[in-house]
Amino acid sequence: MRLVLILLLSSALTGCTAMLVGGGSAGGYEAAKAERTASQVADDSAITTRIRGKHAADPLVSEFDVRVKTYEGTVTLWGTVGSIRARDRAEWLASETDGVRAVNNQIIIEDQSE
Repeated sequence: MRLVLILLLSSALTGCTAMLVGGGSAGGYEAAKAERTASQVADDSAITTRIRGKHAADPLVSEFDVRVKTYEGTVTLWGTVGSIRARDRAEWLASETDGVRAVNNQIIIEDQSE
């Protein structure tokens, strides 16, 4: 009887270990802290995709590796470009995209004098 009780308790507590150690989320910390619906995540993903398409189609911006991430309609841009004009153009293309609330432009202009 004692062995059965120990086995039952150990199997019941096994599920709690994951919650104590890993936060109880299969998606990790980001998934656990995010309280967005699937629809909001899909909307942000669609915004990111549209901006990447605009950047790829733009002759000035497409020359550079500009990265895009969207969270709740706020777009963050980062990477490096060769001119202020390219940096501003990447930001403008993002800001003119449907669903964008704000743009956080962290793009760095690389020094081309070397």
